[in-house]
Amino acid sequence: MEELTQQEKDLIRVKIKEKYDRVSLSPGGCFRYPTGQEGISALGYPPELWQDLPDSLLGSFCGVGNPFGLGPIHPGEAVLDIGCGAGFDVFVAAKLAGPQGRVVGIDVTHGMVAKAEEHLKRLHLAQVAFQLGEAEALPFPDRDFDVVISNGVLNLALDKEKAVQEIYRVLKPGGRVMLADMVLVEALPPERERRIENWYQ
Repeated sequence: MEELTQQEKDLIRVKIKEKYDRVSLSPGGCFRYPTGQEGISALGYPPELWQDLPDSLLGSFCGVGNPFGLGPIHPGEAVLDIGCGAGFDVFVAAKLAGPQGRVVGIDVTHGMVAKAEEHLKRLHLAQVAFQLGEAEALPFPDRDFDVVISNGVLNLALDKEKAVQEIYRVLKPGGRVMLADMVLVEALPPERERRIENWYQ
């Protein structure tokens, strides 16, 4: 595939933010897979990790997998969630890391960060924080986290190599990446290969 122009990259970034600002208001109908509590259950999240979370948070879930199925999060660990959305995986990680841990969620959309912060106000977890940020330029120092998680987000990164470099930069030595995402299993048909709409449909 030809390299995207800067104009195309800028348009894709704008359209992704617009889409997920809409999702922050109502995820239903925006995806072709189960969302909300139906999606949480289908992806195998243990009920003890989420059944006491607010209904508004459960209803906001739109992940594509269960990153916690890839390994443990230990009490006291520092965890970063890239593309945290409304915060579901952050709050699951906070339960696992406990009050001595630290969990930060970042997202590129103001609407998602605002929604996550609303949930945080209800849950009163001192070890949790949310902020704006993107995978290709993580706003954290080197070796800051024990674990980086992400759920259905890195496929949207325009510079995936830079995003991976950033993840490894902020991980402590021996740190872990727990990633759930979507991938193409075969090439797109030629008539769809150059459609920038593929990024944000």
